[in-house]
Order: sequence, then structure tokens, then C-alpha cells
Amino acid sequence: MTTKLPAGALLLALLASPAAAKTLVFCSEGSPEALNPQIVTTTTGMNAGRPMFNNLVEFAPGTTRIVPALAQSWDISPDGTTYTFRLRRGVKFHANGIFTPTRDFNADDVLFSLMRQWKEDHPFHNTPGATFDYFRDLGMPDLIRAIEKIDDHTVRIRLTRAEAPFLANLAMPFNVVLSAEYGELLLRRGEPERLDTEPIGTGPFMFVGYQKDIAIRYRALADYWNGRPKIDTLVFSITPNPVVRLTKLKAGECHVMAFPNPGDRQAIASNPSLRLLQQEGLNIGYLAMNAARPPFDNLALRRAVNMAIDKCAIIEAVYQGTGTVAKNPIPPTLWSYNEAVEDHPYDPEEARRLVAEAGYPHGLDTDLWYMPVSRPYNPDGRRVAELIQADLARVGIRTRLMTADWDQYRAKLQAGEPALALYGWTGDNGEPDNFLNVLLGCAAARPGGNNVAKWCDGEYDALVTRAKATSDRAEREALYRKAQESFKRQAPWVPLAHSIVFMATRKEVKGFGIDPLGRHVFDGVDLEGEATR
Repeated sequence: MTTKLPAGALLLALLASPAAAKTLVFCSEGSPEALNPQIVTTTTGMNAGRPMFNNLVEFAPGTTRIVPALAQSWDISPDGTTYTFRLRRGVKFHANGIFTPTRDFNADDVLFSLMRQWKEDHPFHNTPGATFDYFRDLGMPDLIRAIEKIDDHTVRIRLTRAEAPFLANLAMPFNVVLSAEYGELLLRRGEPERLDTEPIGTGPFMFVGYQKDIAIRYRALADYWNGRPKIDTLVFSITPNPVVRLTKLKAGECHVMAFPNPGDRQAIASNPSLRLLQQEGLNIGYLAMNAARPPFDNLALRRAVNMAIDKCAIIEAVYQGTGTVAKNPIPPTLWSYNEAVEDHPYDPEEARRLVAEAGYPHGLDTDLWYMPVSRPYNPDGRRVAELIQADLARVGIRTRLMTADWDQYRAKLQAGEPALALYGWTGDNGEPDNFLNVLLGCAAARPGGNNVAKWCDGEYDALVTRAKATSDRAEREALYRKAQESFKRQAPWVPLAHSIVFMATRKEVKGFGIDPLGRHVFDGVDLEGEATR
């Protein structure tokens, strides 16, 4: 539940637990936009909800391999349109101050969770803040034909067409399973919004409390179906500034920190109390141009912006050896990456000529939005924006630097308000579709969608749509490579960088690792040799 304690008092309360209990504190990078993963699109929001929930299928930690979770097994019809899931028995739901479950997880909960996102007449579909953007961006409303309860422990999902990434999409956070029984109680009480603000799931940790910009607290579920977590209490201490996160880590005020500054990695590696973790990220940082309205509906102007920006200088100044120049909208570690695509060259003279050709012989004025928080794909949005501002000024594009708090920033980009905006993405399921369709497809160009360039190209969209509809890996790769060529010709973004992802822990933390999908997994983590707080 949301508490009204002062910030300092709340944090002390959240860290308070019996003397013998183990509390792990994670210094996270920001406040989630919500606690229910169904209604978030950022890794910050997904990770805040992750401890509390399970999916039918999930990714094995540290991999993109799909493994059983709430579904013990499944069958797929030969034509790829029917999925039958056999559900795990004996799975317990959480309880809170107003709800104590009277039954274990069953098929009703699966139908409740999926129908809520799919059917507009579902009683929880129009709950405040519940826009189900990820579900909609992936085209799930049109893809699903039927969701059927065969019996208490069997669910069948029928699709309108074959969809190669469907199982991987079911493993993503927006397809978590909620408690239908909890939903029924909230409807009787006239409090449906509590489904999202005071979540009930089947995950390894139960929700205890949250105050925006301060902390989230979770408690271990003793009878978790996959084994009780080794720590008793988990706290997300919300700390947007990476310098402050590192200070807390050194002082022992947190045990794990997200995304240190690249320049601090040597100091962390040489500190005997700390451990530096790193992994090549499945990510992309980019500058989006709003292609749906002037001036960047003009292709010549979009190409000019691509040629005006010195990406190598940005990598050197900001990423400090932890990033590589991007040319495609997917990272080179992802299958179907098109190495043959030629990037726009850095050519300010040609860029200046293209600005004039686009109808702006005296240049133009526009806005350039930058992220207010550090992200794994962009460690310093303000500094990147300043470098881009200087580059664009040299070719006659004069920019005003603008930002907003993280919640407002995302909302403005998804609404299509900024002309130029820095953004990025960490892959959620190891599928090219998760970049090429979610970030650039026509369905995601709607208001609220993750296609923040609002670019909708028929040729491109047909390629990524066809790629989803076939299970032939070679054919999918060929289509995705053509889509990358189409993207480069139309230039709705300036792809900037793919980064190495860093995290840091204290030495007493055991079992925590970086995940390729940007997940922070704590149910197998322990604190060695101490009972803390």
C-alpha cells in the first residue's frame, strides 16, 4: 500500500526487519511508472514488478531460453495457431491486508489476466492508467482468436494466424498472471485500481509498500512454488543519480547498484569490497525524429540529421570505451543483424546541403529532448544532447534542449510530442521482432505506442509482419535484413550506440548476475556471512 510517511522515516521503516533476517537493498535507477508489469513499457517498471509475479512460461535466468513456469508443459498445433498449456498445481498466491486467497492458482487466473488486456468490456480493462501499450504494440488484440479454459489446469489459446515470437512474447513481463479472486474482491469493494497499485501475484516476493522516488519493499513468500528465496526482505532504494548510487554501495547502504557511470568502472573493480559485473547489452540508444509531422516528415532533412552527427565523438566522450557506434536498429549480437548495411557517413557539408534541399536554406529551429535519468544504452542524456546540439548547429539546425521527469518524458515521447528525442531500448525476449516491430512497426506508431518516431512505412511494415508469420528461421532472417535496409533508406532515427551494461555489487552478495534481457533477478540471491538490518 502507499504510505504517507516522510521520506527519511519511510526508508528507515522499509529497512526495518527482525534482527536475524536478511535484507538485500538494490539501488535502482528510478521510480517505476507502475507496479503491475501489464501496464509498463520500461525495464525500470518491469523490474519493479518482476519479484511479485510469474508467467505461463519464462526465460531461464541469464538466457533467452524459454522454460516452464506456471505452465508445466505445452503443445503447439502443426499450423502454429493453437497453444495448449497444462498448468502447474499447488501454486500459492500472495495475501495482503484485505485479501487472503482461498484457492491455488488455476486456469481462471490465466483467463482473467489475458482477457483484461484483450477485451475492452472486461471490468478491469479501463482501470485508470491501464493502457496495455505493450500488448497493443505487439498486435495481440488482433492476433488472439480465443482464450479457453479446458479445465481448471488446462488453457488453450487460439490465434488468428501463426506468430513465430508468440511463446517468447508470453514470457515477457506484460503477460504476468494476476489473481482473479483478488480482482473479484476489489470489484465488490469498488476499488479496482488496487489491482495495479497493491499487486497480488505468485512470485517469490510479496509487495509490502511503495513511496514514489523513495523505495519499494518486498517480503519473501515462504511457500513459493519454486523454493523460498534466500533473502527475507528485498528493498528497491530509488536513487536516480549514479554517483549517489555508488556512494551508497561503498557505504554498505545498498548491496547491488544499477548502471554505474562508465568512468567509475575502474574504481569499482579495484575496490576490495565491491564486484564489477559487465555484459554486452542487447540494446540500442538512438535519436528519434518525429516523421509524422513537419519538419521531420521530410526525408532529406532526416538524412541531413544522420549525416550531421559525429557518433564516434559521442561514443568517446560519453561511453568512454563501453559503447560501439550503431548503424542498425538492432544490436549486432542479435540474430538477423544486417552487417552489409552501410551507415550514413559523418559529412557536415552534405548535411548542410540537404537541409537547404529540404526547403530550409536559412536553417530551422526545433526542440531536442533528452532523458533525465541514466540508462544502460545512454549513461548521460544531457551530455549526448549537448554534443548533438553542437553538431546540428553547424548545419543550420538550431535546437532547444528540453527534458521532463522520467514519467512525463516517456509519456510525451509516446504521445508523439517532441520533434527530436533521445531514447533507447533493451530487448525483452531475444527476438528481432522486439526491436523491429515494437519500436518501428505501424501498430506501435499509434499515440501511446513505443514507436516514438511515429514513422509508419508500408514496405517496412509488410516485411516485419511477414517475418512474424513464418517459422522458417532462414526466411525470417532474410525479411528482417531487408527491413533494416528499408529503415536505413527512410532514416526515422539516428542509431547512436550499443553499450556494454555494467552493474556492481558488494562482495557479500552471492548469486546475482547481469541478465541479457535487462532483468534484475533476486529470488536466487543470498547475502553471505551476515544477517543484515
